[in-house]
Amino acid sequence: MTDFYFKIFIYIIIILSAVFHEYAHGWAAYQLGDSTAKDEGRLTLNPLVHLDPIGTVILPLFLLFTSGMFLGWAKPVPYNPYNLRDLKYGTLKVAIAGPGANLLIALVVGLILRLFLPVISSYSMVLPFYLGFIVYVNIFLALFNLLPFSPLDGSKIFADLFPNQWRYFMQLGMMGIFLALFVAFFILSPIANFIFKIIVGQGFIF
Repeated sequence: MTDFYFKIFIYIIIILSAVFHEYAHGWAAYQLGDSTAKDEGRLTLNPLVHLDPIGTVILPLFLLFTSGMFLGWAKPVPYNPYNLRDLKYGTLKVAIAGPGANLLIALVVGLILRLFLPVISSYSMVLPFYLGFIVYVNIFLALFNLLPFSPLDGSKIFADLFPNQWRYFMQLGMMGIFLALFVAFFILSPIANFIFKIIVGQGFIF
């Protein structure tokens, strides 16, 4: 696979993983009594309804083909926390559903890779790498979104679990997202690789 097509593969996998992530938020909210996402046509895995022109198309493709980096986002799925049956921890449950969905993808694909690697390798020498990439991306997305910086999911989870400490994170403002990016680039990779090794049985070489 040429560099061009591999970058397209990277783009598609990350975007589809982000779409599954957003769908999980809407699904969790719907299960808890809020139909906002369903009413607005967002309770679907159709990627087109979750696309943000800047964050899902222009910025990630530009960065991917100019620097090899990836930065982007899907359109957040709306929900009304006051419609949730669990008013105390409903927001936390909706927030954790997104990273949970990414970890589920990583676990399912990773276990397939671990259990059937000889069979998969017999069909294609590169297929294990591509499946491994899907696992790694979803682990990384889950970890990144669990960081306690706004507007990431982890900020909502942290706010519900540690409301007193959360006010210090609120004071960071826009600095929070820059700290999240710093952690993502310099800290999360070895953690993601460690989790990858636990699931698949070997580290991921990218």
